[in-house]
Amino acid sequence: MLDSLMDFLKQTGFYAIGANIVDNYGYIIMIAVSLVLLYLAIVKKFEPLLLIGIAFGMLLTNLPGAGLYNQGLWDSFMAKEIANEAGELIANPNYHSFGAILKEGGLLDFLYIGVKTCIYPCLIFVGIGAMTDFGPLIANPKSLLLGAAAQVGIFATFVGARFLGFDGLESSSIGIIGGADGPTAIFVTSELAPHLLGAIAVAAYSYMALVPVIQPPIMKLLTTKKERNIVMKELRPVSKTEKILFPIVVTIFVALLVPSATPLVGCLMLGNLWKESGVAERLCKTAQNELMNIVTIFLGVSVGATATAGVFLKVETLSIIALGVVAFGVASACGVLFAKFMNLFTKNKINPLIGSAGVSAVPMAARVSQSVGQKANPSNFLLMHAMGPNVAGVIGSAIAAGALIALFG
Repeated sequence: MLDSLMDFLKQTGFYAIGANIVDNYGYIIMIAVSLVLLYLAIVKKFEPLLLIGIAFGMLLTNLPGAGLYNQGLWDSFMAKEIANEAGELIANPNYHSFGAILKEGGLLDFLYIGVKTCIYPCLIFVGIGAMTDFGPLIANPKSLLLGAAAQVGIFATFVGARFLGFDGLESSSIGIIGGADGPTAIFVTSELAPHLLGAIAVAAYSYMALVPVIQPPIMKLLTTKKERNIVMKELRPVSKTEKILFPIVVTIFVALLVPSATPLVGCLMLGNLWKESGVAERLCKTAQNELMNIVTIFLGVSVGATATAGVFLKVETLSIIALGVVAFGVASACGVLFAKFMNLFTKNKINPLIGSAGVSAVPMAARVSQSVGQKANPSNFLLMHAMGPNVAGVIGSAIAAGALIALFG
């Protein structure tokens, strides 16, 4: 009985940590980090729909002995894939095939397959498309330029990451945080730098939640009170035909221009076509609700599982978090500054505040533009005007993602 009891105790996570606490301190730190993220998600309401899943996945993967996610299996699988692409003869018994993951992996390994194959981000985009109204963008095509201008933050951060020593694949993944689009960040990172997935996902969704905190000081710093008081001309009505043609035309154009962006943009526009066609209401509601909710659960937990102690507790993680702030700040600033630049050549002036909505945090960034604008002029209503660059930012970040994958993938 005593021997059996000792065998049982040696299989517990308590024993695994306590037997060699010096080497296993990472588990304790990561469990603490996951608890902090759960606090932020539940109490402070920082992107709770996804951050709870990410934090709990992080908790599960760092409980020693549970075996829910096995980073070693994925590392050896990736090493084998790289060797295959290089045309090298593989005779290393430590390399694992995909079959080994299916045989030896845990629950979160199986869920992670949807991230690795980029299925989850694409399905999220179907739901986003089904919930998005592109009417403001169609009514004011100039707002597409504001969405494009905000993507400068992605490429500026890419340069900064390269300067700090990250390679092209890693820099692309870090830079995409500036798009303020979590699924796009996960899509790019899964393709280019999966070892950074946990850190980038946490940074991307944390900063998305902090949009109302980060953006207003930048917007006020770069605009005058007179500019914030600008009242924009009411948007024209958009016909149903225009709304139906828009997703079809955009899909064809983007697919031909940047083929690598087709999975994201195509799924986004498919969801939107279901919405605008008016003949697929059941599918539209499913994409908006059941599909979106189910995929959000799987995506959050499996992404959080990649944040193991060995991967997350590195100096580069702090660099990623710092660069994420830079990416987001630069993106917001570029949108505002480009709106001011456009005012030099346009008769109907643009309120520069809507430029900050060029990041893809829909509709939060547009609401921030509305909030800051109303503080300057209570009779000013910028929400619908800001939705134009806001939804343009979703398309812009997807195109930027495709361009980075085409360049470095």
